[in-house]
Amino acid sequence: GIPRLRGMGDSSLRSTTAPGGSRTDVMAEGWEPGPALGDGDVNPGGAPQRAWQPEEALMTELSELVQKVVKSSSWWERHGMDISILACSFLLLPAGFLCLRSAQAIPFLAGVLTLGVVHHTLTVKGSHLASHNALTESKSWGKVWAIFFIELCSAFTVEQATYNHVKIHHGYTNVIGLGDSSTWKLPFLNRYVYMFIAPLAVPILTPLVALDLLRNVEWKAALRTLCCMFLGFYCHYWLLLHVSGFQSPWSALLCMLVTRSLLAHPYIHVNIFQHIGLPMFAADRKPKRIHLMSLGVLNLPRNPLLDWSFGHSLISCHVEHHLFPSLSDNMCLKIKPIVSHYLKQKKLPYNEDTYSSRLWLFLQRYEELMVHAPPITELVGIQ
Repeated sequence: GIPRLRGMGDSSLRSTTAPGGSRTDVMAEGWEPGPALGDGDVNPGGAPQRAWQPEEALMTELSELVQKVVKSSSWWERHGMDISILACSFLLLPAGFLCLRSAQAIPFLAGVLTLGVVHHTLTVKGSHLASHNALTESKSWGKVWAIFFIELCSAFTVEQATYNHVKIHHGYTNVIGLGDSSTWKLPFLNRYVYMFIAPLAVPILTPLVALDLLRNVEWKAALRTLCCMFLGFYCHYWLLLHVSGFQSPWSALLCMLVTRSLLAHPYIHVNIFQHIGLPMFAADRKPKRIHLMSLGVLNLPRNPLLDWSFGHSLISCHVEHHLFPSLSDNMCLKIKPIVSHYLKQKKLPYNEDTYSSRLWLFLQRYEELMVHAPPITELVGIQ
């Protein structure tokens, strides 16, 4: 019994290798999910499916294994490790601003590097964890941290960030028209501009997009977001002038742009590498959760700089994060052996690839992956 994927360009799909040599294990013998009807499943005749489904049993069994690990973990493992990384980043801020006072190249560049890494740690790792309420078990404090990291540090609105990322991207991962990562596509740009030049504009585009999205939130939330955005930008600008000693507003603004775009390239790349190019589904024919996430999510190898700045859940544990999004980065890393072993044991996909391999793949197939609409993958039952 081998379910076949239509639209992926391979008829056999038994432990296939993805374009570019990546290990995707798209399909293997023994996986028998039956018809893929989506989460609000009804039979073709219209009657609800009341029978216990193999997919639901698999997700329940995996959840129980993960829950045992979570319950046996200390607070330090669940939250403390990631909070300490964010706290260390805050403590590095004075050193970064003071290094920029130096007239010598090495200390000055050290300051730029420090502020750039700190900025992305707070805006990417901090905002991501806060959007999933993974920093604390308190909902009230979770709201506070979300406003701080997402609005003050990242210049985005909490409501729209949470809706677009948590509700849409996670709820409909790789579903065409919903969570298919299409917001990251700019088809009017050629491959080299998009991959290597456009990321430099991320610090400018982010607040502009956020301002446009304020039309979709209540006026109180919009006013709060505007105040937080202004406070975050002004504090950065004021510190560059009065602590780092920049003499002109333009030099301070240029430094802000450089530090805020320091890791913009891997930020853009990671967001497209881990979903685009994997199986895509129609909203009314998507598989159950465990299959949706194992098919449509990919892990990259561990990288010290990106692990610190972006977090494990965005780099080497992205599959684990999509299956259990409320867990912190450190907990995703801890359950990684369990999840990978379980998926492989059940003959489910566990996608992994290197950063360089994905970069080469996107440069080769940019038109297909980033310009044209991706083909829909259909699970057509047991052949």
